[in-house]
Amino acid sequence: MVIALVLVAGLYALMDRYVPGSPRGIVSANVVQIAPRVSGTVTRVHVSDDAVVEAGDPLFSLDPRPFELAVQQAEANLTAALQTVDASGASLVAAQAAVTQARTALDNTRAEAERTFQLEERGVVPAARADDARAAVENATAQLEQAQANLESARAQLGPEGAENPTIRAATAQLEQAQYDLASATVTAPHLGVVTNVTLSEGQFIGAGSPALTFIDATAGWITVDLRENQLQKIEVGDPAHVLFDALPGRIFNGRVQSIAWGIAPGRTVQGGLVANQRSTQWFEPARTIPVRIELDGGMENWPYAVRVGGKAHAVIFTESETGPIAWLAQAAQRVRSWASYLH
Repeated sequence: MVIALVLVAGLYALMDRYVPGSPRGIVSANVVQIAPRVSGTVTRVHVSDDAVVEAGDPLFSLDPRPFELAVQQAEANLTAALQTVDASGASLVAAQAAVTQARTALDNTRAEAERTFQLEERGVVPAARADDARAAVENATAQLEQAQANLESARAQLGPEGAENPTIRAATAQLEQAQYDLASATVTAPHLGVVTNVTLSEGQFIGAGSPALTFIDATAGWITVDLRENQLQKIEVGDPAHVLFDALPGRIFNGRVQSIAWGIAPGRTVQGGLVANQRSTQWFEPARTIPVRIELDGGMENWPYAVRVGGKAHAVIFTESETGPIAWLAQAAQRVRSWASYLH
């Protein structure tokens, strides 16, 4: 009897190391809360609970009228900005013409003054006439400087030309934001998946960022198995695994280890922290478990339809080979377990 117990214990220890497994696996997938980017009143719910949706399928719509009005206002603001820039451009052209005119007037005044100064030196005209010429040159110079200052002011007011103009860029950005908000009034599925927990109704007001329904990602599913620390010694990413589901008695599916968690939280955890593994107050603390992720061969194309997120799974991982006495014994035990699933 003692020998039999020792043999059983030894066999259990070997299987625990070379073909570790657990009957408490969980079917997992990415589950997200779908929330609108904008606030508004629900005008239509396009899906029902547990509906399968494709990428881009509408889920629900908000009243578009406030967003349509915002687009119209932004379009009007852009038109006004273009007109303002055009007017500023016309002012710039006028300022450039004024500078040219003032420079020509200064050149003519200087030429006339030079002739007056020569006549003064020859005594043909009185000194007062020369003083008037000097005053005229100074006045023309001042007018040119004023025209140049006006030109610089017009350039600064106009800014860069075309689409690089700050006024036009600001109005364009406002229009793009309004158009984006209008498009966001209809919330669509991010990709293939299932919507659940649909509690929306027409006339309900929902704020931006407020969860409206739950979306289960159907593009990626896996099995999470919590294994004791002493079962992880030989497990490596890529090791083959056999998985059975309570939802499909009698069937065993092939898979592979996708990843092994690098850490757990021994106590309670907060959102964004490590996986929680509750601390025990018992005299002999139970072994802690580490999540191991297993993906089925063939990806989601071969995912069994009857298997649902949160369902129960049993997995066995083959760390050495799928052949040999220990592996065969593990497969036989799993086969018996799969048949037993018919009973519960």
